[in-house]
Amino acid sequence: MKKIKRLILDIILIVFTVPLLILVVWSFTTSWPFPDFLPSSLSFRGLEYIFNIENLKVLTNSILISVVVVVITVIISIPAAKAIALYEFKGKKFFELLVLSPLIIPMISIAMGVHITFIRIGIANTILGVIIINLLPCIPYAVRIIGDVYKLVGDKLEIQARLLGASKFNTFKYITLPLILPGIIGASSMCFIISFSQYFLTMLIGGGRVITYPMIMFPYIQSGDRTISSLYSIAFLVVSIVVLILIEYRIKKYYSNSDSNSFLV
Repeated sequence: MKKIKRLILDIILIVFTVPLLILVVWSFTTSWPFPDFLPSSLSFRGLEYIFNIENLKVLTNSILISVVVVVITVIISIPAAKAIALYEFKGKKFFELLVLSPLIIPMISIAMGVHITFIRIGIANTILGVIIINLLPCIPYAVRIIGDVYKLVGDKLEIQARLLGASKFNTFKYITLPLILPGIIGASSMCFIISFSQYFLTMLIGGGRVITYPMIMFPYIQSGDRTISSLYSIAFLVVSIVVLILIEYRIKKYYSNSDSNSFLV
């Protein structure tokens, strides 16, 4: 049984690592004809292009937009998830369906209507418009992830804290937030990846004026430039992993500080 599990793990490892190795090889060559096992020449054209100042500015802009989207999404999703998970009220099913509608209705249908509205109110072709439109595919995932955590932890500890005289702010900071933090981590990770990889919505609402990383990455993939597209893919992957590691590190630091300052509760 152990050998079978080890074999399965080895197969999974190979499935994930081989494509990455191929991307790395293609990043340093312009030609890799079949049936050569390795390319015969090296090229640093991709590195010179991807570390261009303009590309780094686009990357920074994309990260900042995604981080802002994550923060706004989490702020909106926490009360929405709590209401759906813990409370009973008239129209709850309709409200839940409304929150999850971006997952049910094709995004292109929503985006076209939103685009017309944004043009009328003057936020089309702006960063603000791109941030708002990126919230649509993120909120349903965040609400479901945080809502599932709320269903597990409930609100009994919150009620006890309030009965003992804790303020709403302290109850949320010292009771609710640590309990739902795993859900917030998962929602933040998911939302960052969704926003950072968004192409169609950003292109439509941004109107070509707000440039993000996928917008300069996909044309190279479609044109068949494997050197540039491979480097963009690796950079895309590295940025996502680094951000997730930073989120995890920040959460662990928060937990350690909370444990050391638990006497404040």
